[in-house]
Amino acid sequence: MRSLARVAAAPLWIAQLMTGAKSFVDNPILGSERLNRAGLHTLRVRLAHAMAGFRRRQLAHLVSAQDQADFARDGFIRRADFMPADLHRAVYAEVTSVTAEGREQVQGDTVTRRIPLDPETLKRMPAMRQLLALPEWNNLLRYVASFNCEPILTVQTILSHVTDAPPDPQTNFHIDTFHPTMKAWLFLTDVAADEGPFTYVPGSHRLTKRRLAWERRTAINAASGLDRLSGRGSFRASPAELKRMGYADPVAFAVPGNTLVVGDTVGFHARGPSLRPAVRIEVWAYDRHNPFLPLAGFDVWSLTGLARWRTRIGWWVLDRLEQLGLRKNVWRPVGPLTADAPPRIV
Repeated sequence: MRSLARVAAAPLWIAQLMTGAKSFVDNPILGSERLNRAGLHTLRVRLAHAMAGFRRRQLAHLVSAQDQADFARDGFIRRADFMPADLHRAVYAEVTSVTAEGREQVQGDTVTRRIPLDPETLKRMPAMRQLLALPEWNNLLRYVASFNCEPILTVQTILSHVTDAPPDPQTNFHIDTFHPTMKAWLFLTDVAADEGPFTYVPGSHRLTKRRLAWERRTAINAASGLDRLSGRGSFRASPAELKRMGYADPVAFAVPGNTLVVGDTVGFHARGPSLRPAVRIEVWAYDRHNPFLPLAGFDVWSLTGLARWRTRIGWWVLDRLEQLGLRKNVWRPVGPLTADAPPRIV
């Protein structure tokens, strides 16, 4: 029966080669030691990076030449005082007073909370609607994402040192997946250097010979199960490995509120260690599509008008899979709450 199941699944595994599928443990073709020694993983990496560059050239008109140069050099674009001061105050007031259904997950000693910015929630948040309509907001996110599409949008809260547990695994340097993707953090609160700042290794979004060699070595062993997160396609790297790849020292974004950072999370990044309990509140955006698409403007979610419902739809699907015993949904419902509420999952 197992052999029959593998034969039946083989067409799906093959089809996933030209998608964003990244798990080495769920797809024995992606996880094949023999194929990855022959260069399967690095071929996908090189092709995905080339296609992202092709799409970004289509979107170059959205940002300035300076932004393009900064991104090409560093892998991120930073904006201080991104919103007018009065809009920043109004957005912060909304996220700390408007309640909406949120979810939380625990990783180590840290709770991450997300409140989706779906159309129903945005009806009660006029300042947030004004922020999300800013041309600069939309243009920067789309350029870095390499897709002219509506990203996933949530209010995210990071609550550190809320449980007596091992350190948050997000403090280890990692990439999100094998291909360029976008995440953005518009920090609404000040972020101190010792309170878990977002940290990025400048220039680590670029492929080099050393990086490709490291990708190949990591992929060969990824399906072994020695590192669960790497096996799922989110490769981890030690500081020594980053040095051997020739990358610069990490930059920690200890910044005042109203600072925007838009980054390509194929570059190495981490959540900096927090030395004491802390709360970080941000507008968080995320975008990931099939990395092998040549055109920057095609998105089924945007075409169907469901783009801003993606987070809730995704949670609903994961809930159904959990009910069927197929997969656990790590995002647990915690009821209606504000961004600054105490953690409810612990």
